[in-house]
Amino acid sequence: MNVAIVGATGAVGIEALRILEQRRFPIDELRLFASPRSAGTRLSFRGRGLDVAPLSPACFDGIDLAFFAAGAAVSRDYGPLVIRAGAVVIDNSSAFRMAPDVPLVVPEINPDALRRGAPLIANPNCSTIILLMAVAPLHRVARVRRVVVSTYQAVSGAGRQAMRELEDQSRAALDGRPVEPRVLPHVCAFNLFSHNSDIGADGANVEERKMAEETRKILADDGIGVAATCIRVPVMRAHSESILLEFERPLSPEQAREILSAAPGVRVVDDRAANRFPMPIEAAGGDEVLVGRLRSDPSRGDGRGLLLFACGDQLRKGAALNAVQVAEHLPLPGPRISKAVAQ
Repeated sequence: MNVAIVGATGAVGIEALRILEQRRFPIDELRLFASPRSAGTRLSFRGRGLDVAPLSPACFDGIDLAFFAAGAAVSRDYGPLVIRAGAVVIDNSSAFRMAPDVPLVVPEINPDALRRGAPLIANPNCSTIILLMAVAPLHRVARVRRVVVSTYQAVSGAGRQAMRELEDQSRAALDGRPVEPRVLPHVCAFNLFSHNSDIGADGANVEERKMAEETRKILADDGIGVAATCIRVPVMRAHSESILLEFERPLSPEQAREILSAAPGVRVVDDRAANRFPMPIEAAGGDEVLVGRLRSDPSRGDGRGLLLFACGDQLRKGAALNAVQVAEHLPLPGPRISKAVAQ
């Protein structure tokens, strides 16, 4: 299988490269693309060096599968060209997520959406993926009617430059030097602020609307109410979410724990005696979404409310891993002798 990664030098692209190697994804030829500024960068794959090439309309001849991790504008410009060249596109941007004919997929939740022959599959927003890994198993049993979620989003969601900025700002603040934001709109070291996406007339920002719209599409249930508040926090990697669920019928914390313990891709961390629950520092670098703090909503007495807390690595399950898992579910060309083409 011939594979391309668009945006190979970004945080998600580099993670995708690592995951393809870790999971021994069948690859005959691997091509890496990025902006002209990053072209010429040399990356390692399976012990061999690969040069990153500049993106151009003619560079996808012979490609079977392309992972896009370079933003919505690049996906809109190049995605259709790649599809016309005969490849399947898995897009990590927001460009096509809500298009009616584009599957929006989390393989553990809605693999049936991967209908045979779909040339373009959208990867959901990272916060949506982490939310639904915790919510979907419970929804299957008791049907969720309402979700109230507050996110604590690591700077990894804003890319490698934002991660470097947090590191630099933290050093500067501890040294007593002035701290100036350059990548993010506000100082991120020792601070938190509302997610840096545009705010609409209703007061919700783009990230919050994404979570609501994508949740309904992935769960195929337009009746679910979603109220999200998205916050950027001074954590390097892994998002956290505080979640309140309202069900159609009662569901106890004990039942929820049993359901989530059996859910693929989820690990329950809920040790009340030791006061040990999900933490982003433990989710970072891992593939599972950690879920805990399971307890009934004390504001209602009918057993239909549940509180929980979840953490997941935004770059892995929230982005690159989910994309590779989607590819593993596709009826793509069969495996040949795996190798990377070294430049």
